[in-house]
Amino acid sequence: VQLVESGGGLVQPGESLRLSCTTSGIFFTAFAMAWYRQVPGKQRELVARITNGGGQIYAQSVAGRFTISRDNAKNTIYLQMNRLKPNDTAVYYCYADAGITYWGQGTRVTVAS
Repeated sequence: VQLVESGGGLVQPGESLRLSCTTSGIFFTAFAMAWYRQVPGKQRELVARITNGGGQIYAQSVAGRFTISRDNAKNTIYLQMNRLKPNDTAVYYCYADAGITYWGQGTRVTVAS
């Protein structure tokens, strides 16, 4: 099983990034998928989650700025991040959940001027 994130990088406040997480080795449509993020010294926190039926939830801190989506044909989820802020700086992790759970290795997002 692999969950491979990509798309992280360094951007300025107000800019956008799109993260991708491509999976292999799982029956993708059976899994709810999510993005979490973590900064040093803090617990990993949920950013956004999408069910296998497409239902979405967002952390209050990102609602209205971030959009999670999934492409079942590509076994991939995305996180479109707009109007980025410095406190969005974190390592972002992809997460798959169908009772059994899997994590990706993370991709770093840095928002700084």
